[in-house]
Amino acid sequence: MTPVTESETSSHGASPDEKPLWTAIILAGQRPEGDPMAAYCHVQYKALIPINGQTMLERVTRALLASPDVGKIVILAQSPESLKAGLGPDLAGHGNITFVESGDGIATSVHNVIGTAIAPWPVLVTTADNALLTGDILDCFFQAHDEQDVAVAVVERKTMLAAYPDARRTWLKFRGGAYSGANLFALYNDGAKPAVAFWSSVEKDRKKGWKIFARFGPWLLLRALSRTISFKDAMADAGLRMSLRAEPIVLPIAEAAIDVDKPSDLELVTAILERREG
Repeated sequence: MTPVTESETSSHGASPDEKPLWTAIILAGQRPEGDPMAAYCHVQYKALIPINGQTMLERVTRALLASPDVGKIVILAQSPESLKAGLGPDLAGHGNITFVESGDGIATSVHNVIGTAIAPWPVLVTTADNALLTGDILDCFFQAHDEQDVAVAVVERKTMLAAYPDARRTWLKFRGGAYSGANLFALYNDGAKPAVAFWSSVEKDRKKGWKIFARFGPWLLLRALSRTISFKDAMADAGLRMSLRAEPIVLPIAEAAIDVDKPSDLELVTAILERREG
């Protein structure tokens, strides 16, 4: 991991009356054994999968660069030099984009750079396979953020099925609704660090919500399994146990929860982008 030093500020030079710009971290690494989607698409790294003329990494990077709320962009990957060619010549040397070598653990790599000169607060974390990311999605997320230490973007199942009735996602089910992650995570300040450390400890179980809530004791697990607690209250309860404020942000845009994890996802994302881009 590239060594970094603590930043003197957390606001990218913003004045006290201005909201600080966000540092966006793009997770572009993959497992040491390789990624099935990279193999399926005959590319070395998943982030370099091309869709309608651009790699997924380029699409996510361009969406973030176009946002007036984003300042710096940090691309975390095990092989940064190999990914630079996937950005296009106009972005590879962009002054607001930094490549940082990551380790094998996603959460540990994030924890090592957040709040430093490389990735000053506040921090937005997303993924290179978030190929449908748009300015509208980012606007919804940033406008709904209310200085929570940690906020997680999700899409409610009704929103998804109304737009894509055949879409298959992983759903977290709570009282009042079921939700799928949208690959956007807000880490606002030092208070978020315990959550990132916790993420590191449960990284292998990220698709199994019950295992994550089990870490906070049997009562919260029981309420989550019996769906007698809302997602908002469950996150708030879990946050309190880490002495931080945590909330979900429910986005009204179905595409926000569609990433590229399997061939059917790639087919759907390709069709959406072809329609969107004419």
